[in-house]
Order: sequence, then structure tokens, then C-alpha cells
Amino acid sequence: MAKALIGGVGMAPFSRPSEGKAYPAMVRDAVTAALADAGVDYGAIQQAYAGYVYGDSTSGQRALYPLGLTGIPVINVNNNCATGSTALHLAIEAVKHGAAECVLAVGFEQMNAGALASHFTDREDPLGPHLTVMQMVQGRSEAPFAAQLFGGAGREYMEKYGAEPSTFARIATKARAHAAHNPYAVFRAPVTLEEIMASPSVFEPLTRLQCCPPTSGAAAAIVASPAFAARHGMNRAVPVLAQALVSDRNESFEDGMAALVGAHMTRAAADVVYAAAGIDPTDLDVVELHDCFTANELITYEGLRLTPTGTAERFILDGHNSFGGKVVTNPSGGLLSKGHPLGATGLAQCAELVWQMRGDAERRQVEGARLALQHNLGLGGACIVTLYGRPH
Repeated sequence: MAKALIGGVGMAPFSRPSEGKAYPAMVRDAVTAALADAGVDYGAIQQAYAGYVYGDSTSGQRALYPLGLTGIPVINVNNNCATGSTALHLAIEAVKHGAAECVLAVGFEQMNAGALASHFTDREDPLGPHLTVMQMVQGRSEAPFAAQLFGGAGREYMEKYGAEPSTFARIATKARAHAAHNPYAVFRAPVTLEEIMASPSVFEPLTRLQCCPPTSGAAAAIVASPAFAARHGMNRAVPVLAQALVSDRNESFEDGMAALVGAHMTRAAADVVYAAAGIDPTDLDVVELHDCFTANELITYEGLRLTPTGTAERFILDGHNSFGGKVVTNPSGGLLSKGHPLGATGLAQCAELVWQMRGDAERRQVEGARLALQHNLGLGGACIVTLYGRPH
């Protein structure tokens, strides 16, 4: 099977829901930028995978048709917060297996303000099993359900390892500091540890500034075969070295709150990627991980084996998660500061890491970075881990 390369990436700046463009306009901006980055026109695209969570069927076609009525297959993808990376995964698989040589993955979301909620009340909730286990473990409150799930994982970590609430808040200060240099991010103004701790409590230990905001936005990637890239002069195409997509096993529902929100999925996917690429987690230079809440970033450090079990607090306090430390996590500002338009997030992570591998991340650049890891998580469940290398 042939390898796959990321030939070009593009983003539309993320925004608050009230300030965003309509989704076809955001998709146009992101795809146009990705095509220009790859040096090809829309007529070169042989398949398209369009990811979104909140939208009617065939929204992918509605968004892409203005770019060209070329008759290509357009496949709509929905995998909760891992939707963007799932679209990317399908595009990569199509190229690796020879079904196409040049494939578009695009993710977008035109979100409403406020916390996530189920849109259909007359049928089974996909997260019903998760909420049932949560109820058994910690009960249920009036807080948004996602904050209860991830906040519960944070509480569990504090009880096991003695971590302080302020440690979680430090992740949010880092996110803002990184986002200050990202023109695509929603929240770029710095915030102090004291301001984060003093913001309204959502679900202990999480305060409002430790929860990702609802966001609108779009991002895209052009996935190409090595032969196609060579023919079209994609000299800076970034290789996908390994990728794994997993869903829940029994342990997700039997091992506490961190497991319930994907810690075991994270570990399983990461281990497949490390083994496939023949690397150790200590080889990584930069990571974009799914920091929907500060609690999830903390437990994900250990899930990805960036630090041993029970040591995430020391990892944070010693500054190993930022510039000058062991591995720079979320140089983009992450979901906490860049924003989290569900369908676009995975492709925005991809774009950031492609820029990092090419040395194009400007003031966010991780000097000398050679290996980049992407982690995108969706409850329900899906977890995708992807490893990128430098252009050849």
C-alpha cells in the first residue's frame, strides 16, 4: 500500500458563533487556501470527505458545490468531536489503498451559542451508556453533561494522585499564551492563573475559562499519493507516518471516569501508532491534543505516554508541556483558546502540525521539530492518533 502525504492545508479563522460566516463561506475559504497551498485546483480532487456534527444531510455537497460541480464522490462524516480527523482518516485510507491519488478532507461547524446538548429527544441518546455509568460513579448535576464527564475525570485524578485544582488552571494559561501568536484562534488575550481560578465554576475543578467555547470555523487538507505529489511539484508535502482510529472497549465503562472519557482509547490508539512508526513517545517534539477541558489535557498527557502515570501534575509544574520543555503541547492554543468547531477541530490540528513540520508556524514554531503527534477524541466513541514527519 502506498503512503499518504498532506500536500496542502487551509483554515478559515475560528470565531464565536454570533460572529461567524455561513458554513459554505467558511468551507470555501478553507478549501481555497488548502488548494492554493497544495498548488492544485479543485478539478484535481478525486474524492471528498466532509465532516460536520450539527447540520442536515448532504451539507458537505452544499458547501463544496460552489467550488465546482465535478461529479466526484462527496461523503458526509459525523463522529462527534473526532469528526474532522475521521474525515482525514478516510481520505488517507483512500489514498493508501489506491482508490484515489488526490483527496480532500474538510471539516466545518456553524455552531450555536451555549453548551452542547442532544438535538433529538424522541430516541436513544448515543451517550446514554456513558451517562448511566457517570450517574453510578458520581451522580448527576445541572451542569452541562460534558463538563460533568470530563470534570469527573479531573476529580478522580485529584483523588488518586493529590493534584491541586490550580494545576488544571495552569493548562488554560498556557493555552492562551500559545494562542496569542495564532491568527486563527478565537481567544488570544492572555489570562492569569488567578483570573482563570476566579471565573465562574462550571463543575469542580473546572471553571468557565477551563472549558472550550462553542465555535464556528472550517479547516481542510489535501491528501495525495507520493506519485501525485511528485507530478504536481508538492515538494513540501508532509508524510503521514502512522495513524490509528479506535472505539471503546469494555474497559471504557468499567474503569472509572477517565476511562469513560476516552483515556483507554487514547492509550490504545497511541500505542498502535508508536509501534507502527517504531518510535518512542520521548521522540515527539510537538503535540496537538484534544483539550476540550483542562482536565482532559492533563489525563491525555498520561494516555499518550508523554509522562508516566500519576506524574502529569509535575509535568505541568516543571513546564515540560510548553516551549523549552520536553514536548510542546497545543502550540495553536488548542481547543481551549483556538476554539472547538466540532467538525473542523481535527483538520485544524492537522493544519497546525503540517505548518510545524514545514517550519511555517512563525512565532509558534517549535524549533527543530521532526515528529508531530495529533490526538482527536469524540465521546461515543472515537479516538484518532496521527503521526507526521518532516517533508523529504
